[in-house]
Amino acid sequence: MRLLRICVAVLTLLSGASGPAWAEAVASTVDFILVEKGERRMTLFSGNDAVRTYRIALGRGGLAAKRREGDRLTPEGRYRIDLKHPGSEYHLALRISYPNAEDRARAAVRKVPPGGNIMIHGLPNGLETELKLFRNRDWTAGCIAVMNEEIEEIWSLVEVGTDIEIRR
Repeated sequence: MRLLRICVAVLTLLSGASGPAWAEAVASTVDFILVEKGERRMTLFSGNDAVRTYRIALGRGGLAAKRREGDRLTPEGRYRIDLKHPGSEYHLALRISYPNAEDRARAAVRKVPPGGNIMIHGLPNGLETELKLFRNRDWTAGCIAVMNEEIEEIWSLVEVGTDIEIRR
């Protein structure tokens, strides 16, 4: 993937074209993702520089932090991207390393399963034309969702191991 970034950046420079808006960011390494739930915003960073910002949809359970499996809440805390899932039911998906040790401990105190399989993903396969169902509302089971073109862009910029912080 790093070679692909370098190739796109070199071709963009040689052609003299500015290319797509994100092409400049391809030469940079995205090393941090910040999700601000209250603002419905996700920002990709390279060092201290914001590379791209996206409007997001969250879990339909509200803004509280995830407490247990099935609560339809998006977790809060520090995690990593631990898998790129090309065969997802939601176009493309990047799995977040939820639950971490703190999440498991909180769930154990409550004697409930913490849940898991939290992703950043696109729209459900087969429903891409139904944008009115997904724009401007929280609809996931606890994941972070963007439009398909955006997850393709994110997929190309984010590597497994990238840090992510999800905050209210």
